Amino acid sequence: MSYTNKEMQVIMIARQIKDGQRVIVGTGLPLVGASLAKRTYAPNCCLLVESGMIDGCPIEAPTSVADLRFSNGASTLGETFRYFGMQNNNLRKPLMDLGFLGGAQVDPYGNLNSTSIGDYHHPSARFSGSGGANGIATYVNTVLMMQHQKRRFVEKVDYLTSPGWIDGPDGRRKKGLPEDRGPQVVITNLGLMRFDEQTKRMYVAEYFPGVTPQEIQENTGFEIDISRAVESQPPEEECLEILRNQIDPSRLYIGKE
Repeated sequence: MSYTNKEMQVIMIARQIKDGQRVIVGTGLPLVGASLAKRTYAPNCCLLVESGMIDGCPIEAPTSVADLRFSNGASTLGETFRYFGMQNNNLRKPLMDLGFLGGAQVDPYGNLNSTSIGDYHHPSARFSGSGGANGIATYVNTVLMMQHQKRRFVEKVDYLTSPGWIDGPDGRRKKGLPEDRGPQVVITNLGLMRFDEQTKRMYVAEYFPGVTPQEIQENTGFEIDISRAVESQPPEEECLEILRNQIDPSRLYIGKE
């Protein structure tokens, strides 16, 4: 079957979720990918969203974390303030296995900027800021979601909203952050990046079919290792069918064919 890079992104998101994991999910493609994972790769994962719904199994992808379609089969339908209290308590233990984050900029060590572009006091653009992202980045292994553009993949973020590996293998320890948690994967519209176990610097692990490692380098604002890159496994036909006909039949997220 033919497929788009947007559909490939959703498949790659779903593949990051392992069966039995407890996963914090936000609006957008992560919500679609998590819904797909629950229906395919990881039926026993537990999904949490900030509206307070926990362990939902949406038949169709919700449009936001407040969409009651997420409540299908949920274990808990709680108020938002109870979710944040629970999240704050559980992040520190830790009880959460994975969280999905996005931002306007990311650097080679997975530090995220979702606050402002340019000088903080006189920015060219101002965004929503951290929300709960800083707490998730501090205490949970994360999957980062980005569009692959030079202006987003930068040598140094203009503002560090959510910590990655800071500046290398000792970066988190020096800042008093948990050393055994941090960004694991960056998923873009071109491929999948991981972080070297020794240096904690980003490298290209996979490139999507139809994309080349050189294309990823050309769209990255810093030198990135492409020597280990392999082509991603194409989507399974069954997963594409579920994604198109059940999860997102209106093509709200994955777009028209």
